[in-house]
Amino acid sequence: MSTDDRTPTVRQLRLVVEAEDYEAAVAFFRDALGLPEQAAFSGAGDARVVILDAGRATLEIANPAQKRMIDEVEVGRQVAPKIRVAFEVDDAPAATARLVAAGATEIAPPTVTPWHSLNSRLHAPAGLQLTLFQELRDLDDRATLDGFGTDRER
Repeated sequence: MSTDDRTPTVRQLRLVVEAEDYEAAVAFFRDALGLPEQAAFSGAGDARVVILDAGRATLEIANPAQKRMIDEVEVGRQVAPKIRVAFEVDDAPAATARLVAAGATEIAPPTVTPWHSLNSRLHAPAGLQLTLFQELRDLDDRATLDGFGTDRER
């Protein structure tokens, strides 16, 4: 049975991040990055959460060699923690500049990768490391490239 024949059992991926400076993190991700607010809740003891819509979600699992290779391509050295959040954007240079102006620290500027995307790396509020990526070719086109196709069955 191919992967495409299985019925999905997961409906949604939520990445839950604890932010010491909740207001700054919400302003950064909702207002500067532009993630629309789906819902917000508050509870006893000043408990607050906002759920932001980040579009389509995927879970990317990489082995240590792949993680090192991505760091080398995007940054030129090993910098990523075990978890890094990546957002696809329409204009990586503009989004990078906007987020740096909103308080992120640039680790590496937008760089064209061997897999034909334009990626930048940032330190963001809530202790997250981000990759912003802009696809320069569609998935079908990238899948034909030597060494950068997909391992999934078609």
